[in-house]
Amino acid sequence: MNKLLILAVEDDVPVLNLITTTLKAQGYRFLSAQTGEAAVMETASHNPDIVLLDLGLPDLDGIEVIRRIRSWSNVPIIVISARSEDTDKIDALDAGADDYLTKPFSVEELLARLRVTQRRLALMQGAGAQESVYQNGELKIDYASGCAYFGGEELHLTPIEYKLLCLLAKNTGKVLTHKYITQSVWGSNWEMTWLPYGFLWRRCGKSWRRVPAPPGISRPISESGTGCCGSNKSILRVM
Repeated sequence: MNKLLILAVEDDVPVLNLITTTLKAQGYRFLSAQTGEAAVMETASHNPDIVLLDLGLPDLDGIEVIRRIRSWSNVPIIVISARSEDTDKIDALDAGADDYLTKPFSVEELLARLRVTQRRLALMQGAGAQESVYQNGELKIDYASGCAYFGGEELHLTPIEYKLLCLLAKNTGKVLTHKYITQSVWGSNWEMTWLPYGFLWRRCGKSWRRVPAPPGISRPISESGTGCCGSNKSILRVM
């Protein structure tokens, strides 16, 4: 039996039955939801490997469901929708969908899209296993255990601080914009996070002041294109 767990989100019962019957016949484990809120809850509660998502849901638009899930999860999302306009496809993909299947669809095409996504997952998991530990000078991040160390001593970080440190580590040598950092750490509602963003830099400055910057990662340097610290144009240099 296939070990992948798939969440099927569809409010049209006949279509949902078709999808779940197909999944069952192919040995996939599956969950189902008929509303956007239920889709978000099921994703958070059961952490499925793939989400099959209809856009025309009764309570939330599917685009909003994608944005909510993307604020904290990278689970592959395959949209299955009757919306066939290019703008609809672009909006869904820009919001974070990984693939787009237009209704009416064939069972064979759905299974082919699932196989492609499954191969991508296998590649990602293989790469993740090889890169489960980040080492840079005396700084070490064990992604599997969710712990960070410096000079052999564990750093006591809040969840947000740890997430920020991981973001910097994975982008060593890059210049990250304020928008990118806030979207990555807090989710899609980045415009609402400039205040906690500034507070976090001050907190991290106090927490990490005793830790010499390892090669490749500098302390946060905020540069503003408008002369206001924490503006939308401020950037973080990871040199």
